This record gives sequence, structure tokens and C-alpha cells, in this order.
Amino acid sequence: MAGQPAPFSRFEWMIAWRYLRAKRAEGGVSVMTWISLIGIMLAVAALIITMSVRAGFRVEFVDTIVGANAHVTVRVYPTANENGVLDRSITDYIERADALRAVEGVTRVAPLVKGQVMANHQSNNTAALVFGITEDDLRAIPRVAEPINAWGDIANFNDGVAIGSGIAQSLGLVIGDMIKIISPNGVRTAFGVTPRVNTYEVTFIFSAGRYDIDNSRIYMPFAEAQSFFNREGAADELEVMTENPETVDDLVLPILRNAGERATIHTWRDVFSSFLRALDVEDTVMFVLMSVLVLIASLNIISGLVMLVKNKGRDIGILRTMGLTEGAVMRVFFICGALVGVIGTALGVVLGCLFAIYFDPILAFVNGAAGGGVWDPSVRGIYRLPAILQLQDVLAAVGLSLILSFGITLFPARRAARMNPVEALRYE
Repeated sequence: MAGQPAPFSRFEWMIAWRYLRAKRAEGGVSVMTWISLIGIMLAVAALIITMSVRAGFRVEFVDTIVGANAHVTVRVYPTANENGVLDRSITDYIERADALRAVEGVTRVAPLVKGQVMANHQSNNTAALVFGITEDDLRAIPRVAEPINAWGDIANFNDGVAIGSGIAQSLGLVIGDMIKIISPNGVRTAFGVTPRVNTYEVTFIFSAGRYDIDNSRIYMPFAEAQSFFNREGAADELEVMTENPETVDDLVLPILRNAGERATIHTWRDVFSSFLRALDVEDTVMFVLMSVLVLIASLNIISGLVMLVKNKGRDIGILRTMGLTEGAVMRVFFICGALVGVIGTALGVVLGCLFAIYFDPILAFVNGAAGGGVWDPSVRGIYRLPAILQLQDVLAAVGLSLILSFGITLFPARRAARMNPVEALRYE
């Protein structure tokens, strides 16, 4: 009809705004409006905070992995030596390392000697994993060369050993103390192999930011490790570091081609695949659970609008007799519900973003108020829980909240539009 105003015209917004601001004595539902708005705000904020914390946990977890472990590990299939014993030693590790460095995307290749040992200091003992490595290669490990905390000087590495802070704490070691390392596969004698026991000075203590590394890892100069583990002229494996660990799978075939005969490789994704899958599942589950909270908060809009439609039945009847169409009535009540959803979502975004930005001091306050122990690195593997605010997470929360709010608003708005004006005014 030519005289009909355009949808969502000014007078529709004016009526909707008056209804939202009306007090209960005037037939409004201001209390229910506030409940719906606060519910949506808290639900959206909770969703953003949860997704930010999950993103921060994943980034920190992966960074502690790729910052202290090989992105690709190269080993060889075992062969029988002259005594019939299977041997996985890499005797041509220098040539293999040079060939691997030629692969585009590879930044560093380090030969390693590895062995499990018992570490001892005075009456304290602990199991440990020794990594034999050169000083230059040790300096290239980000989480060791630039740790969260460090004691001593990495420049003195060749004069002793570098140990994790957890081992130092377990054994009561400080810089300059002597640590006894015991290997079950030691000196070969006429009566067999006897354990080898050597004592080394602790020259560097590091905290890599990962609980299992700090509590199990000892770095020993490469030549000394070869002698200690009977690997003269050989290495156990080659540690390959790449430019982008996230795309390491693209380098698997080039690295395998250059690794030489009998080579076998596995990436950090292969080693920690179970953890990565668990993180993906948890991300999905947490998003679904938080989405249910947003849905529950959005349902409050229905109760508020149903009460509003009931209280404003007389007004609807008058407006309809004055020529207001069903579509206009529906849009008025849709605007009422949509405004609650939009304002609640906006406030939730602000609250959630502020919480994520200041998450570290908030967590520190909660930890202090609880007397400590809120975040246990021995259980979760990492020492800190950061929150990383990502645009896609905020947009997902906003989109979900608005879609649910707008969708739920349609039902009571449609009911108001279909109200018969004669029935609405019969008892007025």
C-alpha cells in the first residue's frame, strides 16, 4: 500500500524503546529486561573468556613443545653389529646433517646422544634423560638458551652439565655443585658391562617452562656424552628444527629423501598427537557448553517479551484499530528483544575482553586468595596459563549471541502480531 511506512521506521523504534523503558506500574517489564540483558552479558563474556583461555593454553602448550624439542627427529633402522646386537647408532651423522641442512625450511640440524641415567647428589636420587649436544646447538634451543628463569652461565656449558630446575630442586643442587650421573650401560669388562659413574659440575640451570622437561632433562657436552654412553664416533639421532613448526608435515618427504639410507623420521606432531587431539576435542566441547549458556540466557528474552505482550494487549489492540499492520507490530516487539540481545552482547564483549586482557593479574589474585595451588604445573605440564584474545573467537561469540537472540525474539513477536484487536479490547 502506498501510504504504508517503510519497515523499521522511526515510530516503530520509538514504541519499542518506550516499552523497554516502561516500569511495571505502566505495564512494562523493566526487571525482566534487566535480567535478560545481564544474563546475555555474562554468557557472552564467559564464552569469550573460555575461548581466550583455551587459545592461550594451546599456544603456551605448543610453544613449550617446539621450543625445547626437535621439530623432526631422524633415526635409522637398527642393524646387527659384529656381536649380533641390534645397533641404531648413526656413524655418518656429519654427512647426514649436512644433507638435511640443504632442505629448504630447515633452520638447524643437531646430532644428539641420548641415554637414561640415575642422577645423584648426596642422599638424593632422581631419574633423568641425558642429551649429549654441542654448545652451539644448545644455544639454539629457545626454551633453554632463553628460559623463563636461569642460573649460571651457558657459556660454561663445556665445563660441566646443564640441568633443569626441577632436577636441581629435587637433588638440592646449585651452581658449582657436583652431580653424580650413573648409567647402567657403562664400562665393558671381561665380566660384562658394569655401570658407569661420573661426576660433573653443574654450570647452568634452566627453567624451560614445561614441568616434565625441567624435572628430567640434563644436557651434556656432545663429546663427553659419546664417551659416557660408549658412542664414540656416532650419534643416536639428528634433531631437525624448521622455520614453521606448524607446517612441519610439508617437510616430511624432503627431509626423508635427504636423511640417507635406513632413515626413519617422526615429527613433533607424531609424538604429541594424543595431546593435540585432546586439545581439539576440548576446544569443541567447551564451545558447545558455553553456547548452551548463551542459549539459556537468550531464552530469558522470551519470558520477558511474553509478559510484555500480555501487559501491552490493550495498546496492541488500539494500534491495530488505528491501522498498524501485523508486520509493524511484529517489528516493534522484535526490536524490543533484539535491543536486549545487542546491548547484552556488546556489554558481554567489553567484559570478556577486559577479563582476557587482565587475565594474568586476575589469576594471580585468585591464586593468592586461595592460598596457592590453583594452577599445578605437575598436572597441567606448563607453569602459566595465558589468555590470548583472538578476533575470530570474539566474532564467533558475537555471532552466536545475536543469532540466538534474534531467532528467539521472533516467537513472542509473531504472537503479538497475530493478536486479535477485538479480543484485546473486549474487556478494556
